[in-house]
Amino acid sequence: MNTLLGRRVRTLAATTATAALALALAAGCTSSDSGGSGTKTAAGGVELVKAGHLTTCTHLPYPPFQSEIDGKVQGFDVSLIDLVAKNLGVKQEILDTPFENFKTGAFLNAGECDLAAAGMTITAERKKNVDFSDPYFDATQAVLVDKKSGITSLADVKTKGRKLGAQAQTTGEDYAKKQGFDPVSFESSDAVLNGLRTGQVQAVIIDYPVVQGWLKTKANADAFQVVDNLNTGEQYGFTVKKGNTRLLAAINKAIKDAKADGTYKKLYEKWIGPYDATAASPSPSPSSSAS
Repeated sequence: MNTLLGRRVRTLAATTATAALALALAAGCTSSDSGGSGTKTAAGGVELVKAGHLTTCTHLPYPPFQSEIDGKVQGFDVSLIDLVAKNLGVKQEILDTPFENFKTGAFLNAGECDLAAAGMTITAERKKNVDFSDPYFDATQAVLVDKKSGITSLADVKTKGRKLGAQAQTTGEDYAKKQGFDPVSFESSDAVLNGLRTGQVQAVIIDYPVVQGWLKTKANADAFQVVDNLNTGEQYGFTVKKGNTRLLAAINKAIKDAKADGTYKKLYEKWIGPYDATAASPSPSPSSSAS
């Protein structure tokens, strides 16, 4: 199963993957090898692919939503799904997987993961293959440029004939193409920034929260600046295999409770920045088209 090769197992606090499991996952085994005894049942009757674990597919790195910090995968999405895992009485375990699989739900359908959390925008096309949670974050796209480029807007990129970069398979890339660009595609958000840093491109379009995270580093803030903020009506959601209503309900409950008791606000301020109430209370717009 070639699409499963090269995945890395990322295990969170108090969860230790055995060497045998790590090797099996890297070799691309299917759900029949999950935990050695098939699906398991957690609190609320939620069926899991591995006993004692809520297995999350993601694509690293994508700060501030998920990235490896001090040898552990952390971030806003990770913290929210930790709340789901706690309610289910299990620990979260993370698998790093190719982003293109999130559109098709391949790993969910193969029984490799219980859910996907990857700063993923809810779109009508993606909803054909997976079930989305309630929106948990409103996102905009930012245009980041080298300060020495002389670029002042997205339109200016085209006018001056400069190269634009974007992360492959994301709605940022889709938006750029709809605006008539032929963007240079990069595999990850870190690769996008590196492309800007090394001059492969002179501007990039990517989710604004990611840019916020980059600009927290002084060296990045000294070299780059945001020249456009594009409100594309995007909202993030977590995904489960179609028909997995019990897990979906557990995710939605965790999101709702976190917003009600102040946990969401604390996590937002920790990972993203100054709290934006509009991002925390999105209005339903499942037809929007990011990462």
